[in-house]
Amino acid sequence: MPNATNSLITSRGVRAFVDGLISVILPAYLINLGYSGFQVGALVTATLLGSAALTLAVGLRGFRQTPTRLLMWLTGLMALTGIGFATITWFWALFIIGAIGTMNPSSGDVSPFLPLEQSLLPLTTADKNRNVVFARYAMVASLIGAIGALAAGLPQFIANTYDVHVQTVDRYVFLLYALGGLFLFFNYQRLQLPAIPIPSRTPLATSRRNVTRLSILFSIDAFGGGFVVQSMLVLWLGQRFNMSTARIGSLLFVTGILSAFSILLAPKVAKRFGLVRTMVFTHIPASIFLIAAAFMPNAPLAIACLILRSLVSSMDVPARTSYVMAIVPANERAAAASVTNVPRSLAAALPPLATGAMLDHSNFGWPLLLAGIIKITYDLLLLFQFRSVRPPEER
Repeated sequence: MPNATNSLITSRGVRAFVDGLISVILPAYLINLGYSGFQVGALVTATLLGSAALTLAVGLRGFRQTPTRLLMWLTGLMALTGIGFATITWFWALFIIGAIGTMNPSSGDVSPFLPLEQSLLPLTTADKNRNVVFARYAMVASLIGAIGALAAGLPQFIANTYDVHVQTVDRYVFLLYALGGLFLFFNYQRLQLPAIPIPSRTPLATSRRNVTRLSILFSIDAFGGGFVVQSMLVLWLGQRFNMSTARIGSLLFVTGILSAFSILLAPKVAKRFGLVRTMVFTHIPASIFLIAAAFMPNAPLAIACLILRSLVSSMDVPARTSYVMAIVPANERAAAASVTNVPRSLAAALPPLATGAMLDHSNFGWPLLLAGIIKITYDLLLLFQFRSVRPPEER
């Protein structure tokens, strides 16, 4: 059903834009309010932990409601989150809003929207087209997210042009985030989908073993990625090389564009080498470039490493999602998507706190070094444990 596919991909694009914008604006906004790097990391940790809890609840307890109804409820929470950040500056209030809201400080998607959309996408296409559809979904997210990151320089430009405080302009950015939730409400309301398989009263029955193993492995990857979630990478670049928000936003725009177009190669690589090998053999070089960036003595060399990383860092995203959806029954996909996505926010929640503390004491790229080593460990474990578990099209 092309219209349903396009609607879901459009929704992902809207969320990617506001997430890309917020992930760059948020750390600078909090620093301008007078908060330390540790406090920025604490708030990022709160948002990731809250997203993890909500995502898990949606997957394991949400079977009593249809996915589209859950999505519309989440858009209301998204709107309230944006309004809260736009109107409140007290740290502990922001901490609570971050914990119970939908704010995403990462360049990837760590929100409860993701498992619901992932479970619905396979219903809109045939198995032979599944890899391509998920590649389009991930490509749009990366491309539009890059545009959102680039737009993060606009508040400073507007503030300078009209001689207003940048914090005032930033608050309107959070209102834009709330408007994004309103748009998504009407977009989800128009979704026309085929009959959705009725879930078992046990959300994960036949696929529990594989999903549990994948969840553990994804938690290792997410733990490593937590040291370099986009908001914390912005903080590191600013402190290490004194880069402005606008310049960092431009860099993230470039890396996002390159990631978006590299994603389109993922289905072709997967067709030739298989989904698991595609995940592993594109992810390892990305981690090596990340480690290299930590040791670079100046901004141009660090930027070069991050750009090279972007060429291969996201090719595993559609392969991973397609793989999970392929090896579980249709009526267990929402639960499987939730359980395997929760580690991306749960296991990634504590590292930003550590990153903030590290950057308060040193601007060396310890977070990048740790992230790269942990991610390579994940890749090797994934290849060892799942090289023989194949999706239907590879059998």
